[in-house]
Amino acid sequence: MLARTSLTSDSMEQVYDDVSQLARIYSQRPLPEILGRLVTAQDTLFKFIETGQTPACARQLYFLAGVTCGLLARAAHDLGDPYAAMTQARTGFICADRADHNGLRAAIRAWQAIFTYWADRPHEAVRYSQSGTRFASAARSTTLVWVPSIEARAWAQLGNDDRAYELVQHAERMRDQVRPDELDELGGVCTFDRSRQLYVTADALAWLPRRAKLCRRYCEEAVTAYQDTTAPNWSFAFQAGSCATLAIARIGMGELDGAAEAMARVFELAAPQRINLVVKSVRRVHSVLSNSPLAGNHSELTEKIRVFADSQLPSGGATDCLKPLSPRTRPPHARPDMTAAAAIGAS
Repeated sequence: MLARTSLTSDSMEQVYDDVSQLARIYSQRPLPEILGRLVTAQDTLFKFIETGQTPACARQLYFLAGVTCGLLARAAHDLGDPYAAMTQARTGFICADRADHNGLRAAIRAWQAIFTYWADRPHEAVRYSQSGTRFASAARSTTLVWVPSIEARAWAQLGNDDRAYELVQHAERMRDQVRPDELDELGGVCTFDRSRQLYVTADALAWLPRRAKLCRRYCEEAVTAYQDTTAPNWSFAFQAGSCATLAIARIGMGELDGAAEAMARVFELAAPQRINLVVKSVRRVHSVLSNSPLAGNHSELTEKIRVFADSQLPSGGATDCLKPLSPRTRPPHARPDMTAAAAIGAS
């Protein structure tokens, strides 16, 4: 395909299928298994752009390149490097601009809000969410629900109960107005389905003591939604996050045994699945437990949390090598069998 001046419709369909598969399996496979393929896909897309395509073809390639930048941004985030994550995200937003794709613009802003939220920078998370609002409104895709849900969580972390709850309600209303776009059609982490909304909303409400009962309801629905591991958009990370949030809700209600039960599935995750989001969710459970009247009543749970947190998937320092990408500054071609750390370093 690289030898051709312009891609055929069949070739473009193959490229779409390749990126869609990566988007769908991203949250279902351990990062070391797929990251080399993702770096290779990004490299290939930039090579296609450099060959000189028709405007219509170039737009599609920039769209797909923006998606792969977004996925690599998530990869850097999952390896615990917010700087590298934001670097890739900014490149993804440039690609979204060149593709003139509002859905992708909104999704990139949502990812940036996610990265800053987990980096304990909620004010920035609010800013990125608000920046994505106008793009989501123009796209009418699932970002209509995604962006306010993420903003609600940031306001909740800041302790603004009223604003957070207002945005939770707004996101619920927006679900009926969604018209899926081509980003949603890629599936996986590129779409904000109902299961993910339940998880993010539960995570937001867990910051708000006044919403304890509502939080528990969302938590239980989220855990139930992620029980089916064969669902197209199932995610081990969002399943673990839902279980951790349920544990927080149960601790708040004095149900320590119930919290330990909720955490049991999280502790079963293999080391390659212990990504940043999962480990930080577990550490948040520890923080809530340590500050509750139940502290000291369940030393076994505390010890399991400590051991789990110490086994986080390491980046190996390779994300330090991540540079802004463009068609003029392509990364070296990565081998499909590269490890997570080596792949990030190659990009």
